Amino acid sequence: MFDDEAEGIHRRVQTRSGPVARDMQKQPSDLARELGVRRNQLYKWKDQLSRRGEQAFPGHGRREASRDEVTRLRQELEQVKQERDILKKAAAYFAKELK
Repeated sequence: MFDDEAEGIHRRVQTRSGPVARDMQKQPSDLARELGVRRNQLYKWKDQLSRRGEQAFPGHGRREASRDEVTRLRQELEQVKQERDILKKAAAYFAKELK
């Protein structure tokens, strides 16, 4: 059975997973199935809450801004790498044409 900490976690995932179970007497596997997450994810959330308190889940079900920035930068880096590779091939092609 879940305790009060799990209830706090449960409230925090509400925005992500829609309406939540009203009674906290559910088994973790039943609750995980209802939320559409793995059971071990519930335990991870519980652990994060116990270690970091209210800072464990910033925002309203959204990623932290720094994670969004990292994701954006990774995508941009991948695009720039592709452009670089295309330009290398083009430079090699035109260098052959000049000879």
